[in-house]
This record gives sequence, structure tokens and C-alpha cells, in this order.
Amino acid sequence: MKRVLAALLCLGALLHAPAQADYPDRGVKIIVPFPAGQTTDVLARAIGQQLTDALGQAFFVDNRGGAGGIIGMEGAKRSEADGYTLVMASSGPLAINPGLYTTLPYDTLKDFTPVSMVVVVPQFLVTRADFPANNLKELIDYVKKHPGQLNYGSGGTGLTNHLTMEMFKHQAGLNIMHVPYRGASAALTGLMAGDVAMMFESGPAIMPHVQKGTLKVFAVGSRNGSKALPDIPTMDRAGVPGFDAQTWAALLVPKGTPAPIVEKLNQTMQQALKDKALQAQFAALGAEVMLSSPDQTGSYIQNEIVRWGDTIKTANVKLE
Repeated sequence: MKRVLAALLCLGALLHAPAQADYPDRGVKIIVPFPAGQTTDVLARAIGQQLTDALGQAFFVDNRGGAGGIIGMEGAKRSEADGYTLVMASSGPLAINPGLYTTLPYDTLKDFTPVSMVVVVPQFLVTRADFPANNLKELIDYVKKHPGQLNYGSGGTGLTNHLTMEMFKHQAGLNIMHVPYRGASAALTGLMAGDVAMMFESGPAIMPHVQKGTLKVFAVGSRNGSKALPDIPTMDRAGVPGFDAQTWAALLVPKGTPAPIVEKLNQTMQQALKDKALQAQFAALGAEVMLSSPDQTGSYIQNEIVRWGDTIKTANVKLE
């Protein structure tokens, strides 16, 4: 009986192998758990074109926005694990939601197989130009001399720029009040109007105001710094040792997708991410490509779930 079962398994593998070798032989859907036009959607469309060109079949985006990415992630989880449904999501649905929600209809680590990291997006700590500090240590000293008197803006409770500031508060021992806005653009407007004292935000959003002299940059949250702004010091080196926070995006497939397909997608992604034109397109969005194997991607996401989960618990963040 064991020999019969082994023979059947081998036969099944042999029959399935050509299908995997010919993958893809039809169009491939990339679920994006956000509306069209948002950064993850733009990234996915650019990657989809690269995969289309490389593999000869259409890779098209299916936007399923809503509920902080939950709707799209649940839809991807329930899709057939055959390589014809991918999901490109950011750090919010993949790493922040698990610590933010008491229950989720998906589990990032159990329900999906990582394919590749796509980009990281550094966040910068900024204030108005007239803020009475000129470097991160001076800013920390000033805030400590005025406990509870200063506030900061974010695009909303639980978003990356909110949690990055909470991480900063905890690690530097600061007392700053949170003012959530309806989106990062509104928060940036509040900062320039003087309604809040500081915030974390991505490069493309702040740079026009920095160049005009209305905003001042103190540090970048990413421990690896910023390729676009290499002269900006990292939080880690400028006064908060060990600090490391950034937003990012990754490509995944439903759990159970055949390993040869995952590997083929990964290898194609690594080549696509080396394309100079694609890198320039991403740089305009403040994003920097991140090359990785499926295992490296999985480890990165797992570490990020722990990092953001700890921050959420420490700051006692609750959805409003």
C-alpha cells in the first residue's frame, strides 16, 4: 500500500510539474488592499508591468480597498493557491494590523507565503522651520523641558507615522500629545499652520516644503538611512540608539502555492527590481527597492510584526 501511495504521489508530481514549468499560462491577478491611486497601488501597477514583460502574461491589479486593508487581505487569503492570485500589501495590513486589531479574518504568517520584499519607504522627523532646535538632541532636550506642552500630528490612529512617533516617544522618554488627522496631507497642513509641533512623513511629501524653507528635517527613522537624502542623519545615530522604523511593501501569495512558482516569481522580481527606470519611478514616490529571497522576506515581516506589536502595546494604542 505504501508503495502504491508513493507511486501515485510521484505521478501527481510529474503531471503537475509541466504546469508549473509553463507558469504562467494565463493572466495573473495582483490584489491590492487599497483603492486605486494610493502608493501601494502605483507600486503594484509598475511591478505588474515588469512581470508582464518578463513572463509574457498579463499581471493586472485588482483593487479591494476598505477597513485598513482587511477586506483585500481576506479576499487574497480565500483565493486559489495556484500562483494566479498574488497580493501586494504594505506594512499596515501585514505587520501593524495584527497588533492593532483583537481579531482579524487573516493571519499574515499562517495564511500567506512571502515572495519578495518590494520597497522600503523612509520616514523623516520634521518640524516647522522656526522650531527652537537645530538637531535631534536639541529637539529631545527641548521636549523634555516642556513635558506635555507639545503635540504631534499623524495621518490617523494606527498609521505608520503615528506609531513611528510613539516609538520615538517611548525610546527617548518624551511626553508629546497625539493629534490624529484624516490623512497625512491634512496632518502636514496642520504642521505648517502651527497647529502641531512635529510629525514623521515620507520624503516626497516634505521635500517641497523643506526646499522652500518652511519645514526643517531632523532625522530619518530608517536605521539604513535614505538613499534619496543621504545627508540626513538616522535617528539611531543622531540620538536614539537602536531606533529603526519605516513603511514598506511586499509581494505574497496564498499559503499552499507551489514552491516552484514562488521561486519563479521571486527570481523574476529580483531582476525587475534591478531595473534603473523602475528604481527611478519608485524614488519619485520616496520608495527604495529591497531585494530579498522568500525566506528573507518572511523573516523581515515576522520581525516587523513583533516590532509594531510591541509599540502598539507600549503606547496602548486603541482604534477610535
